Amino acid sequence: MKKMDLTIIVEKGENGYYVGQIQEYPAALSQGKTIDELKENLKDALKLILDFQKEQLDKDYSKRKTIKRRLLFAR
Repeated sequence: MKKMDLTIIVEKGENGYYVGQIQEYPAALSQGKTIDELKENLKDALKLILDFQKEQLDKDYSKRKTIKRRLLFAR
């Protein structure tokens, strides 16, 4: 699996937990007792989002004739 270089935005909540969001995927939100725990929780949140989106697209296109090709992208 290829690595992704993403940016997280972190702030410390009033309850002492770290709360964060992935800048490139704003729907990926989570929290953790430590920044390391937050990072792992954000990875899990992103995996769930990407898996759901893939399943949804597969469902949406299941009855259509399509062609799939890889797209390599680097910034």
